[in-house]
Amino acid sequence: MCCRMNQCQETGQTETQEEVTELVCQEADLKDGQMKEVTVGDQKVLLVRSEGQYSAVGGRCSHYGAPLIKGTLVGDRVRCPFHGACFNVRNGDIEDYPGLDSLPCYKVKVEDGKVYVSINKKSLTVTKRVKEMCSVVPDVKHTILLIGGGPASLVCAETLRQKCYQGRIIIITKDSVPPFDKPKLSKALNVESSSILLRPEDFYQRYGMEMWTKKEVVSVNPAKKEVKMSDGTLQRYDQLLIATGCRARPLTCPGSDLEGVKLLQSYEDAKDIYSSSLGQKVVVTGASFIGMEVASYFSDKAASVAMVGTTQYPFERTLGSEIGQLSMQMLEEKNVKFHMNDRVTEIRGENGKVKQVVLKSGVVLEADVVIAGIGVIPNSDLLAGSEVEVDSRKAVIVDKFMRTNVPDIFAAGDVTSFPLTIRGDQRVSIGHWQMSHAHGRVAALNMLKKSTKIESVPFFWTVLLGKSIRYAGYGEGYTEIIFKGKMEERKFLAFYIKDDVVVAAASLMFDPAVARIAELMARGQILTKAQAQAEDLSWLQI
Repeated sequence: MCCRMNQCQETGQTETQEEVTELVCQEADLKDGQMKEVTVGDQKVLLVRSEGQYSAVGGRCSHYGAPLIKGTLVGDRVRCPFHGACFNVRNGDIEDYPGLDSLPCYKVKVEDGKVYVSINKKSLTVTKRVKEMCSVVPDVKHTILLIGGGPASLVCAETLRQKCYQGRIIIITKDSVPPFDKPKLSKALNVESSSILLRPEDFYQRYGMEMWTKKEVVSVNPAKKEVKMSDGTLQRYDQLLIATGCRARPLTCPGSDLEGVKLLQSYEDAKDIYSSSLGQKVVVTGASFIGMEVASYFSDKAASVAMVGTTQYPFERTLGSEIGQLSMQMLEEKNVKFHMNDRVTEIRGENGKVKQVVLKSGVVLEADVVIAGIGVIPNSDLLAGSEVEVDSRKAVIVDKFMRTNVPDIFAAGDVTSFPLTIRGDQRVSIGHWQMSHAHGRVAALNMLKKSTKIESVPFFWTVLLGKSIRYAGYGEGYTEIIFKGKMEERKFLAFYIKDDVVVAAASLMFDPAVARIAELMARGQILTKAQAQAEDLSWLQI
C-alpha cells in the first residue's frame, strides 16, 4: 500500500531527530517572486518567497547539480539554467526534465520578522530525493511491458510506481547495461558505465522493476497481446510502451564496411571509438550535434581531426549560419579541419582497414578512423505487421496522450511523431533527452487512466570545448534570427522568429535567458518579435 510522507521532510527522517536551524534572512530581504541561496549547516538551500509564503528546497539541480539560484523562477516553479529541469518550490517535486529526482524540502518558520530554516542533521548531505514508490504485489497479474532502455521507459516505470501501480513492470533493452546517460557518450567518450547509469542496478530490484538487458524484441502481436524476442521467446503484456529510440544512420558509400568505420549508438561503441581514435587520424562525417561534439572531444586527443559536412556551416539547418560559423571557428582554433559543402563518396582501405576518405570535391583525406553522424532512423521495424501506424520516416504516430492507434499500445521518446503544443499541435519528431523523459511520464499517467497531455517545451544543449549552447522551443521554418550580445565575444542570445513570434531561442554564456524563455512558453505566453527587438530585456529578468 502506498503511503505519503510529509513533503518537506527528507525520506526516512522524522521531526524528532536533532535539527540544524539557521536564521537565513530578515523578512524584508525577500519580496514575492524572489529567491535567495542560503547556507544551513554545510547545505546550500534555495529560499523562495511566493504569495507571501516562504519555502525552502535543495539549492542544486538533481540532474547535474547546477545552482538553481542562477535559474529562473515563475510562480511556484524554478527552472534550472543549464538543462531546463523544473522543480516545484513548495514541495521540491520535479515537474519537468531532464533528471529523475526531486529536491529535498525543508521546514521554514517565520518569527518576529525573521526567517529560519531547519534541516535534520542526518540529512545535511542529502541533495536530492527519490519520490516514494510502491512495490510490486505478486498476486496482481497485470503486466506493463516497456521496450527500450532509455529515459522514456525508466521515467514511465518510476511514474507507474509513484502512482501506486503494483503490477508487473518489465523493461527490455538491447543494451548490455540498464538505462544510462546517453548524452554523455558524445561529449565524453571515455566514461565508465557505472558513472553514467541513471539508476544503480539494485534500484530496479528494490522497486520491483524487471530489467532485461541484451534482449531484442523483433515483433509485436496486438491481437494476442504478446511480443516476440530474437531468441524466439514470447512475453505477454496488458499494456505496452514502444520506446525503442533511433539508431545511427550508416554510411552506404563504397568502403563503408571497412574496419575503422564507426557509429556511436551504445556504451560499447563509445569505448571502442575512444580506444580506436587516440593518437590516430580521425575523419568525422556529419556536422550536426553528435559529429561536432565528437570532433570537439578528439580535438586534443587524436593526431588529426577532419570534419566533413554537407552545408556551408555546422548546425546550419538547426541553429543558423551565424552560430554555425562561430562553432566552426571555435573548433578550427583547436586544429579541427573543416570540409564543408562536401560529402564522403568513397572510403579506401588497406588490408581491410580504413586508409583514406574520398570527398565529392576530389579531396582525399588520410584516415585511420571514420565516425559517422549523418542522422538517425527510428527503431520501429518491430512493429511491421502490427497495424501500429507509422509516418513516412517510420516514426510511430501518437496523440497528445502518447497513445498509438492500437488500444493499450503507447509510444514515447525519439521513435515517435507527436503533436507539439507550442506549435499549435504540429506533428514533430524531436530527439531530445528532456522530451523523452516527459513522454515517459505522460505515457505512464495515461496507462493508469489519469488523462494527461504532453505539453513540455523542447529544451536541449550541446557542449563544444567546455562551452554550452542551450536551445529551447522549436525553430523549424523560422524566417529571421534576432541576436543580442556580441558574437565576436562568444556571448549571445538568439531569437528565432516566424510570423512575428519567437518560436525558439539559443544562447551561449547568456544564462538563464533560454530557461526563462522555455518557462514562459510552457505557460502559454506568446513572445513577440517586438519583444525580441527591444533594447530593454527586463521581461527576461537577466
